[in-house]
Amino acid sequence: MRFSQVSHLDPERPKVLVVDDHPSSRMTAVALLSVEGYDVLEADSGPAALLSVEKHNPDLILLDVMMPGMDGFEVCRQLKQDEKTRLIPIVFVTALNDRRARLKGIDVGGDDFLTKPFDQLELSARVKSLVRQKRLNEDLEHVEQVLFSIAQIVESRDPNTGDHCERLCGLGQSFGRYLNLSRAEIRDLTWAGYLHDIGKVGVPDDVLLKRGKLTPEEWVVMKQHVLIGERICLPMRTMKGVVPIIRHHHERWDGSGYPDGLSGNEIPRLAQIFQVLDIFDALTSERPYKKAFSFEEAIAILEEETHKGWRNPELVRQFSEFIQRAHQEGATFPQDDSFRRPDSMAVPR
Repeated sequence: MRFSQVSHLDPERPKVLVVDDHPSSRMTAVALLSVEGYDVLEADSGPAALLSVEKHNPDLILLDVMMPGMDGFEVCRQLKQDEKTRLIPIVFVTALNDRRARLKGIDVGGDDFLTKPFDQLELSARVKSLVRQKRLNEDLEHVEQVLFSIAQIVESRDPNTGDHCERLCGLGQSFGRYLNLSRAEIRDLTWAGYLHDIGKVGVPDDVLLKRGKLTPEEWVVMKQHVLIGERICLPMRTMKGVVPIIRHHHERWDGSGYPDGLSGNEIPRLAQIFQVLDIFDALTSERPYKKAFSFEEAIAILEEETHKGWRNPELVRQFSEFIQRAHQEGATFPQDDSFRRPDSMAVPR
């Protein structure tokens, strides 16, 4: 087993790992890529490729399909399932018109395909495009990490909320599946669990942490948190489905909520769903100013608010059925890690 031990890599130059058990094939790819200005690593087997990825974190992998022992498909599958390496683009090297290999490569998460012998212009264009996309994705993840870190700071400002955000995420995933929401919608609910109150970073402590009733002037300040949160997350394309939840999770069915006084189905559906989850968790959690209500008491309060015209009657009915069934079955609401959050949220508080 062999992989190149490169100690002189330029951190600013993209790194490409060439994985092939045939030295002549590696030599061809190395020569072509070196001319293009890449730092090129080599591995002659699947296990050697995994070691090289762990050591060097390449920007792209040029991966032969047919290798003895661990083939290219298994290498790709392992890398795409690992949070640390899933963003590395993998280009499979296949025989001309090998449709079966291409289909399997797509199934395990391959990003592109090249055929032997290499066409220099095609190789250059494919590698350049995928390396650029990988670095853009990394930049995007870094911005997301900052957002989730801010949300964590906001939650830590108020020690009385406990693990409110974590519980909302698990509850949202379970109820989302009950409602047959799409995977993208469940992800938006999950991310909203962390980010819905991110705008409270702009609310002064004397308002946010006040124990007594807020004055009308303080309420004006507090209500700004949904608008601040929207402004923070709006520039992020990946937050497109989360922003309406952040802005509208305090609207009411009868139009008496804020910030826009929307009513009925003018309120985005995910915002309607989220506010029911948010209220239920707040009611069933102990706070210094209140005891934790039982799930029956919490549902009764939700139904009372529905009679007042504040909540969507059909949605509250569905949630009541869901939570009662979950209670009877002794179900909990663990988070599904496949709805990934940036790693910064895993930092202990």
